[in-house]
Amino acid sequence: MKAFALAAVGLVALTVPTTSATSIKINTNSKLQRIDGFGFSQAFGRASQFQAAEPEMRKKALDLLFDTKTGAGFSIIRNWIPSTTALSIEPNSPGLASNKPNYTWDGDDEGQIWFTKQAVSYGVKTIYADAWSAPGYMKTNGDEATPGYLCGSTGHTCSTGDWRQAFANYLVQYVKFYKQEGLDITHLGFLNEPDYIASYSQMQISPSAQEAISFIPTLYETVKREHLDLRLTCCDATGWDTQANYTNYLMAAGMQKYLDIISSHMYSSDATFPLKTNLPTWLTEAGVETSSAPFTTTWYDDGALNEGMTWASKLATGFVDAGLSAYLFWEGFEISQNQSASHLVDVLGQDPEPSSIYYAFTMWSRFIRPGANRVAVSGALPNVITAAFQNTDKSVIVIFTNSGNSSQLADVAIPTGKKSSAQVWLTDNNHRVHETNFKRQSSSIEVAVPPNSVVTVKFTSR
Repeated sequence: MKAFALAAVGLVALTVPTTSATSIKINTNSKLQRIDGFGFSQAFGRASQFQAAEPEMRKKALDLLFDTKTGAGFSIIRNWIPSTTALSIEPNSPGLASNKPNYTWDGDDEGQIWFTKQAVSYGVKTIYADAWSAPGYMKTNGDEATPGYLCGSTGHTCSTGDWRQAFANYLVQYVKFYKQEGLDITHLGFLNEPDYIASYSQMQISPSAQEAISFIPTLYETVKREHLDLRLTCCDATGWDTQANYTNYLMAAGMQKYLDIISSHMYSSDATFPLKTNLPTWLTEAGVETSSAPFTTTWYDDGALNEGMTWASKLATGFVDAGLSAYLFWEGFEISQNQSASHLVDVLGQDPEPSSIYYAFTMWSRFIRPGANRVAVSGALPNVITAAFQNTDKSVIVIFTNSGNSSQLADVAIPTGKKSSAQVWLTDNNHRVHETNFKRQSSSIEVAVPPNSVVTVKFTSR
């Protein structure tokens, strides 16, 4: 074994194998899926809690999440469209679906207005608003927090009428209230885990997605009539397998004419294969739903669900094997909630502290910017997923995710010309997004990829 000399003062020195390096080539002419970004939510009051935090702490947390130089550079936020009586923009039923609604707006939206403005100030342009449910009086069961279907959707009639148009109007009015605050919602969804029976805001659809199919054209026409620049999503299923089934029905019914994004979560099954659609696919909610896996800063120990290396592998698999265009974690920031690993930053002492999962995301989100394209890669390292991307500024990002127990050595052909500059960052048990050394050749660089690590390479044309 031998160590490369440091390429610059302060860089991390790596010990690498003496065996020959594997050749890796990037073909920027072979473009795969577009990348829309990475993100998270502050739903269900977390935005208000964020806003109420001490100003200095709040600023540090915002920098960690959104700063593109020193933080994760997240570029998508996901807000929830409330349907509870206390928070809804139409808290009282008008009686019949055909009656005129009485909308109300508090200009706060449980802190989500403040939170959205903060995100926008950091350059975030993608704002996804998603309804967990329609208001209860629009549903077959009359309750927004128990199982029920949208009145008027296929197979579901109600004495108060067909509420599909009223629900579409409701969603569009929410978007218009944000415009009133100077904020442009870019993506709109109307379902959240419709295959799951919850004790909170939720609305169901059948396995054949017939209710969604009967509502989507109404929502599309309503958005079009209001001249709103919105992209519509469906269906935020609990897991990838369920969303795959929904997607088959949606595509067979011609919903690709109306939808822009197919969206899913990963709780019951991960994104490990491409869905049968030409539409971009987003994983819009991911997290750790178990009390036995608390918030942790441990990168890798035994491969537990709350460890950063576990999520590094999930990200790599999602973008390479499932063809994802976006990946969103559940929540970004909480205070003293370290019993859960479903958020990325917590305050464990005096200052906000990132989890190891945060660093798994940062190795992707800081470097791969919205509008990038995944591009083809040739060459393979044992137990390593290799992914490459070209940003709109023509910089090329190569990410090595090594889930094996031995170090690998890659000889990466420089894809941006011999005069290009290169930088390399490492995250493993001992390093967190640390710039590290590499060996420069005439037309390539040699990069060590330690066991259970992520290595991100950036090539920039001069």
